[in-house]
Amino acid sequence: MKKHKSDALARLKNWLEYGDDPLEVEMEEALGEEEAPPIPAEEDAPEWEEREDRKALAPKKEKHPLYDKVYRIAAEVISLMLIAVLLYAAVHMPNFGGADTLVNSEVSAFYVENTLEETGAVNIITGIILDYRGFDTLGESHVLFIGICTVLLLMSIKGEKDEEQRIFEDAYDRHFEPRHDEILQTATRILTPLIVVFGIYIIVNGHLSPGGGFSGGAVLGAGLILYQNAFGYLKVERIFTFRTFKWVSACSLLFYSLAKGYHFFTGANHLESGIHPGVAGNIFSAGLLLPLNAVVGLVVACTMYALYTMFRRGDF
Repeated sequence: MKKHKSDALARLKNWLEYGDDPLEVEMEEALGEEEAPPIPAEEDAPEWEEREDRKALAPKKEKHPLYDKVYRIAAEVISLMLIAVLLYAAVHMPNFGGADTLVNSEVSAFYVENTLEETGAVNIITGIILDYRGFDTLGESHVLFIGICTVLLLMSIKGEKDEEQRIFEDAYDRHFEPRHDEILQTATRILTPLIVVFGIYIIVNGHLSPGGGFSGGAVLGAGLILYQNAFGYLKVERIFTFRTFKWVSACSLLFYSLAKGYHFFTGANHLESGIHPGVAGNIFSAGLLLPLNAVVGLVVACTMYALYTMFRRGDF
């Protein structure tokens, strides 16, 4: 480990002083040391040419001529149907401020009158998001994870790397974006703990005051991004790596799925779930809303930092 770091620092110093790219120098040295590949004998050439000819003349699997036409027609029909459904929904939406809107219907009145009693949440919005429409929030949390997986697939990111490769990547990153700004680093040392504590406060008090998992997770993600900009990836990777992201996201989504699945089967439709809402106003109240807020906050924080890292660095 120490040898890798010393070699990387020496190559980086040589690069900064003399302008020699360490990776290019290493590649040239490696190519210089290797022997030239042997030239195939003339008697081997006919066999090689024959093999290439067979490969070129091999029958290719062609698509049916109707495949493209059917595919295009089906895509156009589905798109037109989707557009028609959206236009129909937009035309038949109630007028803004009308008597038949949800704001003026019995739904909002029911939430205002029964949220505190049925969920134990002082914050009505949290009670609606994580209890009455907790299934929607479950889907939204999974959408964040699916978005990260899609970006990983599109960018062909492996995630796991050896230590030497990480050191070289961080060296390149420091060359193009130096992190020796005393003002930025000093401010980050002061602000990052405050940002993290404030994000945790928003998550923990999400069922008592404005806030919750989504807003608190965004604050935590912003703290990680600020720390990374000031000190670099290697220091952030002491506490947050690709493996950390995978485990935190998977465990959080699994807990949310199991918790809400239990609640759907035992507590929905006014059935007894065995989870007491507790005393309204206390931290440990509102049943499962506090741990659900916590796992949602973790998913949001991981997603924010992962997306920032991948789009800025091109890797994780």
